[in-house]
Amino acid sequence: MPTFAYQGRSKDGKVVRGSMDGENQELVASALLAKGITPTGIKEAEKKEDSLEALQYRLGLLKIPTTELIMFSRQMTTLSKAGVPILAAITRLAETTRCRPFAKVLKNIVGQVASGKTLATAIQAHPRVFSTLYGSIIQVGENTGRLDLSFKQITEYLQLEDKTLKQIKSATRYPVFVLIAITVAIVVINIFVIPTFAKMFSQFKTELPLPTRILIATSNFMVNNSAQLIIGLVVAVIGARFWIKTTKGRHTWDHLKLRTPIIGDILNRIVLSRFTRSFAMIISSGVPVIKGVTLAAHAVGNAYVAQRILEMRDGIERGENLSQVAAASGLFTPLVLQMLQVGEDAGSIDEMLVEVAGYYESEVDYDLSKLGETIEPILLIVIAGMVLVLALGVFLPLWNMVSFAGR
Repeated sequence: MPTFAYQGRSKDGKVVRGSMDGENQELVASALLAKGITPTGIKEAEKKEDSLEALQYRLGLLKIPTTELIMFSRQMTTLSKAGVPILAAITRLAETTRCRPFAKVLKNIVGQVASGKTLATAIQAHPRVFSTLYGSIIQVGENTGRLDLSFKQITEYLQLEDKTLKQIKSATRYPVFVLIAITVAIVVINIFVIPTFAKMFSQFKTELPLPTRILIATSNFMVNNSAQLIIGLVVAVIGARFWIKTTKGRHTWDHLKLRTPIIGDILNRIVLSRFTRSFAMIISSGVPVIKGVTLAAHAVGNAYVAQRILEMRDGIERGENLSQVAAASGLFTPLVLQMLQVGEDAGSIDEMLVEVAGYYESEVDYDLSKLGETIEPILLIVIAGMVLVLALGVFLPLWNMVSFAGR
């Protein structure tokens, strides 16, 4: 979308200059009039885009931080409740945000809304920034005239998502750091340390112990095939990334993550918490249950669980109630199924879904707080095993040499 430089006068007669994105001069003029600025001149500005930044954004390498979406949603809640026009509100936020890619997205939304499109349609035109769930909730808010409530619900949802992600990063930071350190240590030892001992041991005319021969063989393989190993690693990583982007690959990978020891159960509860929280928000917004299940399935962030949830939707379409299809899915515990049944009987399924989400979130909080204590003994065993193998491989020949010399 081109950028236009404009000049105009505000309501108090002051000269105003600036720039705005728009499809054409007429749409830019309409947007300026909506802001209370009477344009006196509009012309297309020279494009001064950061080419590297633009390329990163198009390739999906440059993502909009969740904090920006939270801030935008919170401010839109306040501005909508205060009665500020949508165009004026989003334009103001576009001018104040520090994230340039997000500012460009907001300016594009202003241009689309000024051309006659709904806010939900303009938001859904940016799927890499706003999720399908985001656009659907905004659409409900536009249809009911309660945009402020929709933005408030989205803000609360995004805040919980951001909190969970930060907890996961905090809980896995230490194990990841240790694993990286172990990997680096293995590479350094095999490339620089073992060859030195191998030269010394080669002077012995006796057969080396098995641990020493294994260490030397491993070191020789890494040294002699370092280029092939690096190329193979790069190809494997790139191939895995492309495979995960396929439908089958994504489904298989997400299923494997849920079956991973220790963290699989935590990821499963995080996904189910995300589903119940988003589904509760969707139902309370007035979205039909069948469409709500579809939207919530796309919001869980796991292709395997999303497929199981879509199978639940098929059951609802056949006339089964939510607790029945939830039991058939095998995703939920008996306690959660009982809570859903109570919610259906009381006619307050959205409130009970919020309770279920809170139940899962409390379990996730507890599990994440204990994750370090669970993984630490495993890491200690791995490190102890490395030290034992290295010690046996290096010192057994030395002990044999000392014993031989002492005879």
